[in-house]
Amino acid sequence: MSDKTNAVKQRNERYNKYVNTVTPKTSMTKALLHSFLIGGLTCIIGQAIGDILAYSVPSLSKDMVANITSMILVTVAILFTGLGFYDVIARQGGAGSFLPITGFANAMASASMEFKTEGLIFGTSAKLFTIVGPVIVNGIVWSTLAGLINLWILGMY
Repeated sequence: MSDKTNAVKQRNERYNKYVNTVTPKTSMTKALLHSFLIGGLTCIIGQAIGDILAYSVPSLSKDMVANITSMILVTVAILFTGLGFYDVIARQGGAGSFLPITGFANAMASASMEFKTEGLIFGTSAKLFTIVGPVIVNGIVWSTLAGLINLWILGMY
């Protein structure tokens, strides 16, 4: 081996040692447990909101209760994002905080807040869908494809 190759190898080893010393150690079990608890708690809160709505206003259909519950969860997530609480929850909850509908609302709100200094049109409005745009596009494309398969191949109407 040449001296240059040895020097590069030693530099990489020193760098890897440095990275290992400054990288926070996390327990996978602890992270999974936190994710499960935060995601589960979000779902329990959503279920409680839906049950309270259904009990308080019995004339609402199940679909309407589900829609109102989703709107409440999204509104609370956006409010928590604006107040800075959602970041604290996300640090502890990991995937459990961004997989429910609240994570989608947080992604939209945080992108909107980050670019508000660029103005209403080119900042807030344009950047609102930079993160969640692919989710919307894929949702539309794949649900349309599933609907066409359902209609044409399986013959279900």
